[in-house]
Amino acid sequence: MSIQILQYEFLGPIPLDEWGPPMEKLVYLIMSRDKDRFNIVYVGDCEKTDDKSFFVQHSHFKCWVQQSGSEKSLYVAILPMFESSDIRRKNVLNKIMTRYKPPCNSDDISETKPDYVTRKSEEPIPDSEKLVCPCCGSEMKAEQILEKSTLFRCAGCGISDTKLNS
Repeated sequence: MSIQILQYEFLGPIPLDEWGPPMEKLVYLIMSRDKDRFNIVYVGDCEKTDDKSFFVQHSHFKCWVQQSGSEKSLYVAILPMFESSDIRRKNVLNKIMTRYKPPCNSDDISETKPDYVTRKSEEPIPDSEKLVCPCCGSEMKAEQILEKSTLFRCAGCGISDTKLNS
């Protein structure tokens, strides 16, 4: 059995109490089962373990049980990544955390900041800078003035265009 999360094919999910070692170089999902639906509770990675109590002794185990309602509702799915580096596994982790926001990973999810600066203009845009929409011919209004460019949006069809500030 397998489950697809984003573009990754995970093996499982299987009941957490049926899991047995070893594990090596993989990303795992802790999931709670609600009837025919699985919800991602936690996402983590593992370099290597032979410890049968790896999950039970995990620092987030209480959170997993609390989110699922009981230990019997906990499942695990794994994505083997035998030839992967730590960075590659962390990249997969971050993609899944960003998309699904697992409740027991809330401390690990970082807010991404945009790499641009938005500033408001107090000056009106002169008539010479008014643009005509190439799609429908309506006037395009300045929607947002960025540091080096201005974003225009058509009042008629909604298409957007960007023009460099001079």
